[in-house]
Amino acid sequence: MTPRDRRVLSFPAVHPCGDISPPTLLASLITLSQSLCNFQPQSFPTQRRNARETIRQIGILLLLLQEIRDRALSIPHSTVLCLVELHFALQKINFLMQDCTLQGARLLMLYKSQHVASQFRDLIRAVATFLDVLPLQEFDMCAEVRELAELVTRQARKAKFEVDPSDARACKTLHNVLRLFARGTEPDLSSMQGITDFLQIRTWTDCNKAITFLEEEISLECRNRDEREVPLLSSLVGFLSYCRGVIFETTEDINQSQGRCSTEMTPLTLTLLTSVNPEDFRCPISLELMTDPVTVSTGQTYDRPSIQKWLKAGNTKCPKTGEKLTNKELVPNTTLKRLIQQFCADNGISLNNPSNRNRNIVAGSPAAAHAVQFLAWFLTRRLAFGTHEQQQKAAYEIRVLARTSIFNRSCLIEVGTVAPLLELLASSSNDKSTQENAISALLKLSKHPNGPKNIITSGGLNVILSVLKNGLSLEIRQVAAAIMFYLSSVKEYRKIIGENPEVIPALVELVKVGTTCGRKNAVVAIFGLLLLPRNHQRVVAAGAVPALLDILASSDKEELVTESLAVLAALAENVDGARAILEGSTLALMTGMLRSMTSRAGKEHSASILLSLCVNIGAEVVAVLAKDPSVMPSLYSLVTGGSSQGAKKARFLIKVIQDFHETRTSGLKGSSPPQERSLHVW
Repeated sequence: MTPRDRRVLSFPAVHPCGDISPPTLLASLITLSQSLCNFQPQSFPTQRRNARETIRQIGILLLLLQEIRDRALSIPHSTVLCLVELHFALQKINFLMQDCTLQGARLLMLYKSQHVASQFRDLIRAVATFLDVLPLQEFDMCAEVRELAELVTRQARKAKFEVDPSDARACKTLHNVLRLFARGTEPDLSSMQGITDFLQIRTWTDCNKAITFLEEEISLECRNRDEREVPLLSSLVGFLSYCRGVIFETTEDINQSQGRCSTEMTPLTLTLLTSVNPEDFRCPISLELMTDPVTVSTGQTYDRPSIQKWLKAGNTKCPKTGEKLTNKELVPNTTLKRLIQQFCADNGISLNNPSNRNRNIVAGSPAAAHAVQFLAWFLTRRLAFGTHEQQQKAAYEIRVLARTSIFNRSCLIEVGTVAPLLELLASSSNDKSTQENAISALLKLSKHPNGPKNIITSGGLNVILSVLKNGLSLEIRQVAAAIMFYLSSVKEYRKIIGENPEVIPALVELVKVGTTCGRKNAVVAIFGLLLLPRNHQRVVAAGAVPALLDILASSDKEELVTESLAVLAALAENVDGARAILEGSTLALMTGMLRSMTSRAGKEHSASILLSLCVNIGAEVVAVLAKDPSVMPSLYSLVTGGSSQGAKKARFLIKVIQDFHETRTSGLKGSSPPQERSLHVW
């Protein structure tokens, strides 16, 4: 078990099984003792003296165990139970040593110095107790080793295992800094730098790793519905976030992280992510992305809350296969969980539970709130008055900070970060790194309810448009398209954006040439603009229909295809859009989509397009559909398995086709059913 498979300072030790053979138990004890002796005192930023004493005493214990092994001494049955308890205690010591050397946990371990020292003391004394009751006289070992064992026992009982004086001073400084933040007073920078120096947090990357670790601890705390430590952990995150933005000014190691997600992908994770279908990340019961995937006895995986609810309702069969469950054990699927987390990080999807969402809206503690506010002011001043290097660093820091929570975005917007970010973006036409950081920071801020207003009122539409058209990479252009989506989510801005003669053509161009993500962002931005009816003609005139039809014909990305179908369904509602779609000789393509799409939404959009073509074009379309034997079965499947709106459209289209068969007339104009639209930006 690695440290990140468990909560820090939790010691899930397991007793060896009762029927374990003495030689096997002894071998395991020796291996465990050797691993403890391999720890180096200098790798402990805190608790160094306690760690050194622990390693020394475990080393003496190792000599005793090796003596028993090497001399092939018989282990009495009465001794096995004592060795089992010793193994249990050594496991806990191993967990404690791992936590003390865990790079991201350094600040937390400093704050809890007193508690950690008491853990060392209690565990070493537990080892001494087991040695004390160990019947050494029953072993035929040399007097020197027996004396060593007795020495360990005596010293373990006498050892104080107190907090190092240097740890105590640094811990006191940390407490004072957090108290100042909580009162709304900006602490002295030298005090904070003294803490980071003491903990050997020497670079931006070191600091960021510590923040990531603490944020994971907060997520675990919230997921377990035990939020007692959230205020403390949030305060520590606020402290480190301030240090990351203010103390670590060099960009040398930051550049290596640009464009990456918050968690690194191993080659295995990368391989798996490129080979799995994102639909496999959804729970078969709730159809939502799984946050806590668990596997049942049939081998099927479900989200824990959903399958627990299923089982509590008295169900004894697997929901997906119908097989009888041989037991109710739920095994965590950690590999799938990591894949889902990486997938969501890559695509900007939040997997926060309700408690996490609340934490995102407000800071976890007064200290965290004030630390972020002070940092937001600092970064905004740097954007406005700093050197080019300082501006670039500030843009990157805002990009990272705004990714974390709604509260952080709110602080950044309140201090006026948007306007200088737009100025920096406008001046970055020849600087890819600056352009990437500025546009990515603006994307994060555009997701805040006040973000679009700040961008529009600061004259940002033309700046974003310029990047959409001429960004220095396709990735940068696709971020600009995503910002256009968030701008178009505000009703009063759809008219302003649509009336700009360059926006919609630029989005259509990205649909044609962009990456999958870029095309997706452009498609959903177009969809947002279509919520204003007067933009329909502009989208058709810009050539959106052929570009979208090309996606249907060539893309194997089902979500992109589904979103393209949704836009076509919206365009097909009026006559001009319907005619543009029909001109693409698309009836066979649409009926194929209706038949082959695996997502319900995709089938429903396909049916909606066909219905609109029948209503707006007439008998020419209906006659083709009436001759296609695959259409009616697909529509009937929607009637029984679709949403209420999808089933309604399917029934309407069935009636149209049946009436055509009966009357051979095309009096279809005039009765268009209500439309339902749904898209998501990534």
